[in-house]
Amino acid sequence: MQLRNLGGSGLRVSAVGLGCNNFGQRSDLEASRKVIHKAIDCGITLFDTADIYACMGGSETVLGQVLGDRRKDIVLATKFCKPMATDGSKQGASRRYIMSAVEASLTRLKTDWIDLYQQHDFDSLTPIEETLRALEDLVRQGKVRYIGNSNFPAWRIAEAEFTARGAGTSRFVSCQDEYSLLVRDHEKELIPAAQQYNLGLLPFFPLAGGMLTGKYAGATNVDANTRFAKAPALRDRYLVPRNEAIVDKLAAFASARGHSMLELAFSWLAARPQVSSVIAGASTPEQIEQNVRAIEWKLSAEDMAEIDTITLV
Repeated sequence: MQLRNLGGSGLRVSAVGLGCNNFGQRSDLEASRKVIHKAIDCGITLFDTADIYACMGGSETVLGQVLGDRRKDIVLATKFCKPMATDGSKQGASRRYIMSAVEASLTRLKTDWIDLYQQHDFDSLTPIEETLRALEDLVRQGKVRYIGNSNFPAWRIAEAEFTARGAGTSRFVSCQDEYSLLVRDHEKELIPAAQQYNLGLLPFFPLAGGMLTGKYAGATNVDANTRFAKAPALRDRYLVPRNEAIVDKLAAFASARGHSMLELAFSWLAARPQVSSVIAGASTPEQIEQNVRAIEWKLSAEDMAEIDTITLV
Protein backbone atom coordinates (compact mmCIF):
# COMPACT_ATOMS: atom_id res chain seq x y z
CA MET A 1 0.00 0.00 0.00
CA GLN A 2 1.32 3.40 -0.98
CA LEU A 3 1.62 5.94 1.83
CA ARG A 4 1.24 9.67 1.28
CA ASN A 5 1.68 12.77 3.40
CA LEU A 6 -1.60 14.38 4.39
CA GLY A 7 -1.21 17.76 2.75
CA GLY A 8 1.78 19.68 4.07
CA SER A 9 1.79 17.81 7.38
CA GLY A 10 4.03 14.97 8.47
CA LEU A 11 1.07 12.64 8.93
CA ARG A 12 1.33 9.66 6.57
CA VAL A 13 -1.83 7.94 5.40
CA SER A 14 -2.61 5.05 3.05
CA ALA A 15 -3.61 6.04 -0.49
CA VAL A 16 -6.86 4.12 0.05
CA GLY A 17 -8.71 4.90 3.27
CA LEU A 18 -11.58 3.06 4.89
CA GLY A 19 -14.85 4.94 5.29
CA CYS A 20 -16.50 3.62 8.46
CA ASN A 21 -20.09 4.76 7.96
CA ASN A 22 -21.29 1.16 7.53
CA PHE A 23 -20.14 0.02 10.95
CA GLY A 24 -22.95 -0.26 13.47
CA GLN A 25 -25.49 0.33 10.75
CA ARG A 26 -25.38 -1.74 7.56
CA SER A 27 -22.68 -3.99 9.05
CA ASP A 28 -23.12 -5.65 12.44
CA LEU A 29 -20.29 -6.10 14.92
CA GLU A 30 -18.89 -9.33 13.53
CA ALA A 31 -19.12 -8.22 9.89
CA SER A 32 -17.42 -4.96 10.86
CA ARG A 33 -14.70 -6.85 12.70
CA LYS A 34 -13.83 -8.85 9.58
CA VAL A 35 -13.67 -5.71 7.43
CA ILE A 36 -11.57 -3.77 9.95
CA HIS A 37 -8.98 -6.52 10.40
CA LYS A 38 -8.83 -7.18 6.67
CA ALA A 39 -8.23 -3.50 5.99
CA ILE A 40 -5.31 -3.36 8.42
CA ASP A 41 -3.88 -6.62 6.99
CA CYS A 42 -4.06 -5.09 3.49
CA GLY A 43 -2.12 -1.99 4.53
CA ILE A 44 -4.97 0.48 4.94
CA THR A 45 -4.01 2.85 7.75
CA LEU A 46 -6.56 5.69 7.44
CA PHE A 47 -9.86 4.88 9.13
CA ASP A 48 -12.38 7.69 8.70
CA THR A 49 -15.47 7.89 10.89
CA ALA A 50 -17.62 10.59 12.53
CA ASP A 51 -19.53 10.95 15.76
CA ILE A 52 -22.80 11.12 13.83
CA TYR A 53 -22.25 7.94 11.79
CA ALA A 54 -24.59 5.00 12.46
CA CYS A 55 -27.31 6.71 14.46
CA MET A 56 -25.13 9.04 16.50
CA GLY A 57 -22.16 7.14 17.85
CA GLY A 58 -22.62 3.67 16.43
CA SER A 59 -19.61 3.65 14.13
CA GLU A 60 -17.21 5.01 16.76
CA THR A 61 -18.53 2.46 19.27
CA VAL A 62 -17.84 -0.45 16.91
CA LEU A 63 -14.31 0.78 16.20
CA GLY A 64 -13.70 1.07 19.93
CA GLN A 65 -14.89 -2.49 20.48
CA VAL A 66 -12.90 -4.00 17.61
CA LEU A 67 -9.55 -2.21 17.35
CA GLY A 68 -7.96 -3.17 20.66
CA ASP A 69 -4.18 -3.42 20.31
CA ARG A 70 -4.45 -2.65 16.60
CA ARG A 71 -5.41 0.94 17.41
CA LYS A 72 -1.71 1.83 17.30
CA ASP A 73 -1.44 0.53 13.72
CA ILE A 74 -3.89 3.01 12.18
CA VAL A 75 -4.51 6.71 11.64
CA LEU A 76 -7.88 7.23 13.31
CA ALA A 77 -9.92 10.14 11.95
CA THR A 78 -13.27 11.27 13.26
CA LYS A 79 -15.44 14.38 13.03
CA PHE A 80 -17.58 16.73 15.08
CA CYS A 81 -20.10 19.52 14.41
CA LYS A 82 -23.19 17.83 12.99
CA PRO A 83 -26.19 17.30 15.29
CA MET A 84 -25.75 14.64 17.98
CA ALA A 85 -29.13 15.38 19.56
CA THR A 86 -32.55 16.05 18.09
CA ASP A 87 -33.10 19.19 20.16
CA GLY A 88 -30.12 21.10 18.76
CA SER A 89 -28.21 21.03 22.06
CA LYS A 90 -25.23 19.02 20.79
CA GLN A 91 -23.80 20.43 17.57
CA GLY A 92 -21.61 23.12 16.11
CA ALA A 93 -18.03 24.25 16.61
CA SER A 94 -18.09 26.36 19.75
CA ARG A 95 -15.45 25.84 22.43
CA ARG A 96 -18.10 24.58 24.82
CA TYR A 97 -19.35 21.92 22.43
CA ILE A 98 -15.95 20.84 21.08
CA MET A 99 -14.65 20.11 24.58
CA SER A 100 -17.58 17.79 25.30
CA ALA A 101 -17.73 16.26 21.81
CA VAL A 102 -14.09 15.16 21.83
CA GLU A 103 -14.47 13.45 25.21
CA ALA A 104 -17.54 11.58 23.98
CA SER A 105 -15.68 10.42 20.86
CA LEU A 106 -12.61 9.35 22.84
CA THR A 107 -14.84 7.32 25.16
CA ARG A 108 -16.70 5.57 22.33
CA LEU A 109 -13.45 4.91 20.44
CA LYS A 110 -11.72 3.64 23.60
CA THR A 111 -8.60 5.62 22.82
CA ASP A 112 -6.54 8.39 24.38
CA TRP A 113 -6.02 10.34 21.17
CA ILE A 114 -7.53 11.11 17.77
CA ASP A 115 -5.05 11.35 14.90
CA LEU A 116 -7.20 13.61 12.71
CA TYR A 117 -10.10 15.56 14.22
CA GLN A 118 -12.25 17.11 11.49
CA GLN A 119 -14.89 19.81 11.62
CA HIS A 120 -17.70 18.11 9.72
CA ASP A 121 -19.25 21.34 8.42
CA PHE A 122 -18.69 25.05 8.88
CA ASP A 123 -20.56 26.69 11.73
CA SER A 124 -21.95 30.10 10.77
CA LEU A 125 -22.79 30.84 14.42
CA THR A 126 -19.25 30.44 15.79
CA PRO A 127 -16.22 32.57 14.84
CA ILE A 128 -13.55 30.38 13.28
CA GLU A 129 -10.94 31.76 15.70
CA GLU A 130 -12.90 30.37 18.65
CA THR A 131 -13.00 26.96 16.97
CA LEU A 132 -9.31 26.97 16.09
CA ARG A 133 -8.24 28.05 19.58
CA ALA A 134 -10.31 25.25 21.12
CA LEU A 135 -8.80 22.71 18.73
CA GLU A 136 -5.33 24.06 19.48
CA ASP A 137 -5.91 23.35 23.16
CA LEU A 138 -6.81 19.75 22.31
CA VAL A 139 -3.61 19.43 20.28
CA ARG A 140 -1.55 20.79 23.20
CA GLN A 141 -3.30 18.37 25.57
CA GLY A 142 -2.36 15.45 23.31
CA LYS A 143 -5.96 14.43 22.70
CA VAL A 144 -5.78 15.42 19.03
CA ARG A 145 -2.75 15.21 16.72
CA TYR A 146 -3.94 17.03 13.58
CA ILE A 147 -7.07 18.92 12.55
CA GLY A 148 -9.01 19.04 9.29
CA ASN A 149 -12.27 20.22 7.81
CA SER A 150 -15.06 18.74 5.73
CA ASN A 151 -17.71 20.34 3.51
CA PHE A 152 -16.14 23.80 3.76
CA PRO A 153 -16.47 26.13 0.77
CA ALA A 154 -13.18 27.49 -0.54
CA TRP A 155 -13.56 30.90 1.07
CA ARG A 156 -14.09 29.29 4.47
CA ILE A 157 -10.86 27.35 3.97
CA ALA A 158 -9.03 30.59 3.20
CA GLU A 159 -10.61 32.27 6.23
CA ALA A 160 -9.48 29.42 8.49
CA GLU A 161 -5.96 29.49 7.08
CA PHE A 162 -5.40 33.19 7.64
CA THR A 163 -7.08 33.10 11.04
CA ALA A 164 -4.74 30.29 12.15
CA ARG A 165 -1.74 32.23 10.93
CA GLY A 166 -2.81 35.36 12.78
CA ALA A 167 -3.77 33.57 15.99
CA GLY A 168 -0.77 31.26 16.00
CA THR A 169 -2.88 28.11 16.26
CA SER A 170 -2.68 24.74 14.55
CA ARG A 171 -4.02 24.94 11.02
CA PHE A 172 -6.22 22.56 9.08
CA VAL A 173 -4.08 20.03 7.21
CA SER A 174 -6.88 18.39 5.24
CA CYS A 175 -10.27 18.90 3.63
CA GLN A 176 -12.77 16.12 3.01
CA ASP A 177 -15.33 16.60 0.27
CA GLU A 178 -17.23 14.74 -2.41
CA TYR A 179 -15.14 14.24 -5.52
CA SER A 180 -15.42 11.73 -8.35
CA LEU A 181 -15.45 11.34 -12.11
CA LEU A 182 -19.10 12.43 -12.04
CA VAL A 183 -18.77 15.24 -9.48
CA ARG A 184 -15.94 17.60 -10.40
CA ASP A 185 -17.40 20.95 -9.32
CA HIS A 186 -14.73 21.40 -6.63
CA GLU A 187 -12.07 21.79 -9.30
CA LYS A 188 -13.24 25.39 -9.78
CA GLU A 189 -12.49 26.72 -6.28
CA LEU A 190 -12.01 24.15 -3.53
CA ILE A 191 -9.11 22.22 -5.03
CA PRO A 192 -7.19 25.38 -6.00
CA ALA A 193 -7.62 26.53 -2.38
CA ALA A 194 -6.36 23.16 -1.13
CA GLN A 195 -3.34 23.48 -3.41
CA GLN A 196 -2.64 27.06 -2.34
CA TYR A 197 -2.68 26.18 1.37
CA ASN A 198 -1.37 22.61 0.93
CA LEU A 199 -4.32 20.78 2.42
CA GLY A 200 -4.60 17.08 1.71
CA LEU A 201 -7.84 16.28 -0.11
CA LEU A 202 -9.79 13.27 1.15
CA PRO A 203 -12.49 12.48 -1.44
CA PHE A 204 -15.62 10.71 -0.29
CA PHE A 205 -18.28 9.11 -2.52
CA PRO A 206 -15.55 8.10 -5.02
CA LEU A 207 -18.06 5.87 -6.82
CA ALA A 208 -20.88 8.43 -6.84
CA GLY A 209 -23.12 6.25 -4.70
CA GLY A 210 -22.33 3.21 -6.84
CA MET A 211 -23.00 4.83 -10.21
CA LEU A 212 -19.34 4.45 -11.18
CA THR A 213 -19.40 0.70 -10.67
CA GLY A 214 -21.32 0.51 -13.94
CA LYS A 215 -24.06 -1.68 -12.48
CA TYR A 216 -26.73 0.99 -12.95
CA ALA A 217 -25.87 1.85 -16.55
CA GLY A 218 -29.04 1.83 -18.62
CA ALA A 219 -31.04 0.60 -15.64
CA THR A 220 -34.70 1.45 -15.83
CA ASN A 221 -35.67 -0.76 -12.90
CA VAL A 222 -33.18 -0.73 -10.03
CA ASP A 223 -32.67 -4.06 -8.26
CA ALA A 224 -34.32 -4.08 -4.83
CA ASN A 225 -31.07 -5.15 -3.12
CA THR A 226 -28.97 -2.28 -4.44
CA ARG A 227 -28.05 0.92 -2.65
CA PHE A 228 -30.09 3.04 -5.06
CA ALA A 229 -33.21 1.01 -4.32
CA LYS A 230 -32.72 1.47 -0.58
CA ALA A 231 -31.80 5.16 -0.86
CA PRO A 232 -34.09 6.84 -3.40
CA ALA A 233 -32.49 10.25 -2.77
CA LEU A 234 -29.15 8.90 -4.00
CA ARG A 235 -30.82 7.28 -7.00
CA ASP A 236 -32.55 10.50 -7.98
CA ARG A 237 -29.33 12.46 -7.59
CA TYR A 238 -26.99 10.23 -9.56
CA LEU A 239 -29.12 8.14 -11.94
CA VAL A 240 -29.72 10.89 -14.48
CA PRO A 241 -29.24 10.92 -18.27
CA ARG A 242 -26.00 12.97 -18.12
CA ASN A 243 -24.36 10.51 -15.75
CA GLU A 244 -25.60 7.46 -17.63
CA ALA A 245 -24.05 8.79 -20.85
CA ILE A 246 -20.74 9.51 -19.11
CA VAL A 247 -20.65 6.09 -17.43
CA ASP A 248 -21.25 4.34 -20.77
CA LYS A 249 -18.23 6.12 -22.27
CA LEU A 250 -16.05 5.54 -19.21
CA ALA A 251 -16.94 1.84 -19.23
CA ALA A 252 -15.83 1.58 -22.86
CA PHE A 253 -12.62 3.51 -22.04
CA ALA A 254 -11.74 1.17 -19.16
CA SER A 255 -12.69 -2.00 -20.99
CA ALA A 256 -10.55 -1.09 -24.00
CA ARG A 257 -7.55 -0.92 -21.66
CA GLY A 258 -8.34 -4.10 -19.76
CA HIS A 259 -9.52 -2.45 -16.55
CA SER A 260 -12.70 -2.21 -14.52
CA MET A 261 -14.78 0.83 -13.69
CA LEU A 262 -13.70 0.54 -10.06
CA GLU A 263 -10.05 0.71 -11.08
CA LEU A 264 -10.73 3.71 -13.28
CA ALA A 265 -12.62 5.63 -10.58
CA PHE A 266 -10.03 5.01 -7.86
CA SER A 267 -6.90 5.37 -10.00
CA TRP A 268 -8.15 8.64 -11.48
CA LEU A 269 -8.73 10.08 -8.02
CA ALA A 270 -5.35 8.85 -6.79
CA ALA A 271 -3.72 10.72 -9.67
CA ARG A 272 -5.46 14.03 -8.96
CA PRO A 273 -3.65 16.97 -7.35
CA GLN A 274 -3.79 17.17 -3.55
CA VAL A 275 -5.52 13.81 -3.10
CA SER A 276 -3.91 12.11 -0.11
CA SER A 277 -6.28 9.17 0.33
CA VAL A 278 -9.43 7.94 -1.38
CA ILE A 279 -12.08 7.29 1.28
CA ALA A 280 -14.13 4.21 0.40
CA GLY A 281 -16.54 2.14 2.45
CA ALA A 282 -16.68 -1.64 2.40
CA SER A 283 -19.08 -4.20 3.79
CA THR A 284 -17.02 -7.34 3.10
CA PRO A 285 -13.32 -8.32 3.23
CA GLU A 286 -13.50 -9.00 -0.50
CA GLN A 287 -14.44 -5.37 -1.16
CA ILE A 288 -11.41 -4.28 0.85
CA GLU A 289 -9.15 -6.31 -1.43
CA GLN A 290 -10.82 -4.85 -4.52
CA ASN A 291 -10.44 -1.29 -3.25
CA VAL A 292 -6.77 -1.77 -2.43
CA ARG A 293 -6.00 -3.14 -5.89
CA ALA A 294 -8.08 -0.49 -7.63
CA ILE A 295 -5.46 2.29 -7.42
CA GLU A 296 -2.71 0.31 -9.12
CA TRP A 297 -3.54 1.55 -12.65
CA LYS A 298 -1.11 4.31 -13.61
CA LEU A 299 -3.01 6.55 -15.99
CA SER A 300 -0.98 8.37 -18.64
CA ALA A 301 -1.28 12.05 -19.48
CA GLU A 302 -3.12 11.01 -22.63
CA ASP A 303 -5.51 8.89 -20.59
CA MET A 304 -6.21 11.79 -18.25
CA ALA A 305 -6.87 14.13 -21.17
CA GLU A 306 -9.31 11.68 -22.76
CA ILE A 307 -11.12 11.24 -19.46
CA ASP A 308 -11.51 15.01 -19.29
CA THR A 309 -13.20 15.06 -22.69
CA ILE A 310 -15.65 12.42 -21.46
CA THR A 311 -16.49 13.83 -18.04
CA LEU A 312 -16.27 17.61 -18.39
CA VAL A 313 -19.62 18.01 -20.14
